[in-house]
Amino acid sequence: MSKFLVDANLPFKIKVWRSDNFEFVVLINDEWTDDEVWGYARENGFIIITKDADFSHRVMIDRNSPSVVHIKVGNMKLRDFEKFILDVWREVEELCEDHKLINVFFDHIEAVK
Repeated sequence: MSKFLVDANLPFKIKVWRSDNFEFVVLINDEWTDDEVWGYARENGFIIITKDADFSHRVMIDRNSPSVVHIKVGNMKLRDFEKFILDVWREVEELCEDHKLINVFFDHIEAVK
């Protein structure tokens, strides 16, 4: 089972993310830089979930990078965001098994090996 690190720019109240397989930057150290988040994920085998484009760019050039799930849906009300994540999460998890970057859009998901 994959382990996920949810970046500080995402809510941690999403029900599907409330398990032992998820840690939250905001609960670990919400003052971490992107480099610190990256290093923690790499050292501990986490897949980063973020809305920050910097991580998806970095995964393409760093051979030893953690995997990244880039949520590209803009701002949404919390309940709408939670429903959206619930609807797509099973597919995202499956893609994480053999892809380094998963881009999640409103209407489709792209995965890069």
